[in-house]
Amino acid sequence: MACRTGCCCSIGTLNEDNARFLMLALLIIIYLLCGAAVFSALEHPKEKLAKERWAQRIEQFTHKYNLSQDDLKNFLRNYEEASVAGIRVDATRPRWDFAGAFYFVGTVVSTIGFGMTTPVTIAGKIFLIFYGLIGCAATILFFNLFLERVITVIAFVLKFCHERRERSKDGPPQNCRRPSTGNRRRRTNSLAGWKPSVYCVMLILGVAAIVVSCCASAMYSAAEGWDYLDALYFCFVAFSTIGFGDMVSNQREMYKAQAAYRVGNFLFILTGVCCIYSLFNVISIVIKQVLNWLLRRLETPCRCPGRGNRHPRRNVVVPGHMRTRRDNSIETDAVNDSEADGRRMSGEMISMKDFLAANKVNLAIMQKQLSEMANGHPRQLGSSSRHNEFSGGVGALGIMNNRLAETSVDR
Repeated sequence: MACRTGCCCSIGTLNEDNARFLMLALLIIIYLLCGAAVFSALEHPKEKLAKERWAQRIEQFTHKYNLSQDDLKNFLRNYEEASVAGIRVDATRPRWDFAGAFYFVGTVVSTIGFGMTTPVTIAGKIFLIFYGLIGCAATILFFNLFLERVITVIAFVLKFCHERRERSKDGPPQNCRRPSTGNRRRRTNSLAGWKPSVYCVMLILGVAAIVVSCCASAMYSAAEGWDYLDALYFCFVAFSTIGFGDMVSNQREMYKAQAAYRVGNFLFILTGVCCIYSLFNVISIVIKQVLNWLLRRLETPCRCPGRGNRHPRRNVVVPGHMRTRRDNSIETDAVNDSEADGRRMSGEMISMKDFLAANKVNLAIMQKQLSEMANGHPRQLGSSSRHNEFSGGVGALGIMNNRLAETSVDR
């Protein structure tokens, strides 16, 4: 019996953050395998057909002009080297004048990296290493600060709408009488600590990203002569900083209204990257909620005598009617100070309906602990965690910590 108890307790004390990390890694691997299978099925036949056509064209060209295939292939290799330096068959603008170099450093620090322009000198490559090290770090900081301000503005607007909706529930004033004390107290309680749902924020950011992408696609389609769908594909590849380089904007030597187009290209890329970066980080919260739900579904309740379910798990999604208050413990320390803690007992399950209805989950406990250890200010046990700052988190997740309903520690 002692052996069974020790084994069960050791399983129960498995670090939940590590379990979530391993599950996410496994799901990413499965996601990559599925994506590889789909793209292979879609693109591989086209690749084989293109190779066959190219071999036929090489053979026809050598027969027509009485050339050996080796000489022709050597000539094509020389052209590939010239292409790396920015030389094309069609007329293109200079790659390394000031405007071209500015476009290049913009793709470097934004981590887009189209690849149509690359340094070829040893000095240029060495300078790029140090330049990109500082520039990429500064740009990531800029994106995080942009994310902070976007979340703050959206939260302010949504809270204002929530307040208006709560006031409308009281009805219009009658005979110029003041609202009753009960109504004022009820409205105050409903607004105290209110934070927007991550799903509302994700919807708003998604709509903003779609609007920016559609407007940018219209501009690229008219200026570059691309199909609208191809322009939309370019916008996603550029705004998400994937940057394949198969389609690159602003590469012709001359455009109609060239100055206006270059300014619009810069503004659309900057705005689109910021919107997509913010959207990706908000979607990551939803992904983490799914992981919490999967962990809850896979969890086996501990049946140890005398152990029971004294230490519920952290960071799980809980339906609103199941939230209860419990005492402080070492495992959950400051998180348990909330008046209405949103956590389930270890033996309980959660349905998909309950998962979709849940609106409370603590996102950044691990990030806050890492930050406190790095700053040399470890959190005191039993201390209150009710604050609206993001200083306890790390990176983009820390910025959104305590700013959305699903990442709030004020339960």
